[in-house]
Amino acid sequence: MRMQTYGGLDVHIAGGPDREGGGNGPVVILLHGFGAPGDDLVSLWRTLRVPDDVRFMFPVAPLKLDQGLPDGRAWWMLDTDLIALHVAQGRERDIDAVPDGLAAAHERVFAMLDDLDRYEGLSRNRVFLGGFSQGAMLACDTVLRSPRAFAGLIILSGSIIARPEWEARWPTRKGLPVFQSHGTDDPLLPHDTAMQLKDTLIRHGLAVTWSEFRGGHELPLSVMEQLGLFVTSACGAR
Repeated sequence: MRMQTYGGLDVHIAGGPDREGGGNGPVVILLHGFGAPGDDLVSLWRTLRVPDDVRFMFPVAPLKLDQGLPDGRAWWMLDTDLIALHVAQGRERDIDAVPDGLAAAHERVFAMLDDLDRYEGLSRNRVFLGGFSQGAMLACDTVLRSPRAFAGLIILSGSIIARPEWEARWPTRKGLPVFQSHGTDDPLLPHDTAMQLKDTLIRHGLAVTWSEFRGGHELPLSVMEQLGLFVTSACGAR
């Protein structure tokens, strides 16, 4: 594995024939969640059973947290105390709101993708973009606002943000393969909202592979097994 900086983001790179991201195979880019260290998802490249030529890239979010998480990073900032209060009160999250910092976050990802095109030889229709939690939401937003082609979208325990803007853009991604997983008992991002997202994707013609599990805000082995099959199948179809 190696580390490079693209578009101002540090990126862990692995997989491929040399296990350091070499070759010209498909690329899986996964964005970590809020509060996680930048290497939170890196071990997945050894867990997922995919063809040997598949490369993996794990960008590190640009924002450092000072909320008791010394290694924590974020794509945009959240008021965690307010969120905890709303969860305790049973209040629903405002899925119509556009988070402060979202535009800056997807611009960072755009810049990273442009640099990866130049220096890592991305084949534009062989790039899977996804993430976990906040990273999954940023992946959705990026895919919806980018003109580039993608091989697939990966939504791991994600949810809806900026709903009116997303709703207007989903039809532009008709036919895109999507892998979406969510725990039935997720205390942070409710399962019901994830189901609403799934139904929206299907209604707009995206090809959704749904992976539900009994659990919380996590990535169980069953999801990893199904994600490996999704990537392998999508790679074989192109």
